[in-house]
Amino acid sequence: MEEKFQNGKEKVLNKLDFPRDISLDLPKIIVVGNREITIENHKGIIFFETNVVKINSRIGAIIIEGKGFEILFIAETSITISGIFNGISYER
Repeated sequence: MEEKFQNGKEKVLNKLDFPRDISLDLPKIIVVGNREITIENHKGIIFFETNVVKINSRIGAIIIEGKGFEILFIAETSITISGIFNGISYER
């Protein structure tokens, strides 16, 4: 039932030309080279170490791998992390 509602909501928002990330509460990931990443619409930090970070989102965990991670900025729905990134993946 939830999936049907979500699909209907997406169709309406597409016709209205609303930003999907905001209206559907999807994560928006902004990567600057391999040194900085900002995730908007996150749901909190699941796990944080200097070589791996797991961030919760509505569509599942976002896993960031690399080394030397530091949190530059964190707010209720936005987080910016610096370091050297090797990969970003999703976990369901």
